[in-house]
Amino acid sequence: MAKYLILLVVAAMAWGVIFLANSDMPTPSAKIEKVIPNERFN
Repeated sequence: MAKYLILLVVAAMAWGVIFLANSDMPTPSAKIEKVIPNERFN
């Protein structure tokens, strides 16, 4: 039984790696602007 569980886990990990390698996920495009006060650089 443990042999099948290990095989299932390895197969799921392999499927995940293949999916991430072949997927075309867009990069985040939201602009983040943060004002940093000049007092922090003194």
